[in-house]
Amino acid sequence: MNMFYRGSYADGGDGREMGAKRQRIVDQGSSYYGTPPGSGFMYNTSPYAYVNQPPPFPVVRLRGLPFDCMETDVVEFFHGLDIVDILFVHKNGKFTGEGFCVLGYPLQVDFALQRNRQNMGRRYVEIFRSNRQEYYKAVANEVFDARGGSPRRSAPRSKLNDEVKDCAEHTGVLRLRGLPYSAGKDDILDFFKGFNLSEDSIHLTLNSEGRPSGEAFVEFSNEQDSKAAMSKDRMTLGSRYIELFPSSHEELDEAISRGR
Repeated sequence: MNMFYRGSYADGGDGREMGAKRQRIVDQGSSYYGTPPGSGFMYNTSPYAYVNQPPPFPVVRLRGLPFDCMETDVVEFFHGLDIVDILFVHKNGKFTGEGFCVLGYPLQVDFALQRNRQNMGRRYVEIFRSNRQEYYKAVANEVFDARGGSPRRSAPRSKLNDEVKDCAEHTGVLRLRGLPYSAGKDDILDFFKGFNLSEDSIHLTLNSEGRPSGEAFVEFSNEQDSKAAMSKDRMTLGSRYIELFPSSHEELDEAISRGR
């Protein structure tokens, strides 16, 4: 089960095949995006809009986000738009209330801007047109600065949390939390490189709206492997650190059922 936001890309692949990754966005820039097929007024644009030039990079900057804001809140705020990536901005390990949202197509930026100063919870959110360079800089800061200058360094650990995880019984199943919404099974296979996994052992879950939840379950060959894989807890996937939790087949089945 491999879930992505709807949308097709300039090179002909769709979201399910491409497994859109933040790194690919950074590497390929505007060429990653294209005009989608179909007749939906939200997505179509004039064929003459970008004559002899690439389409603008579809990203907006958000300011005034609630400090307990989750990615699901941003997805709901931009309901109806195609979300490729959400990046929260931190300074000295603390959330600043700012973030970036990469959209599926350039025209969707205009629709996103129409939601400027609308409320998210009790706070109104300001939305600004952004650009590729500003987004790239924010990604770089999150990867290097927020992780102590190294993209491989793990996030700070909670002692109590670690004690609970260390005492948990292993059944061969791990739950992952904090995945980028664009993450695919290939990203998770790469994250657990060295372990005997296949795509069939990876389950990306959906929320109640049928969108990626940012969580996944991974079935390992045995309890020893899942316990060894906990060494990856809070390691980074792209610029996001991933939390790992010992889980069970019952919890996995329940999560899959909720997403159907």
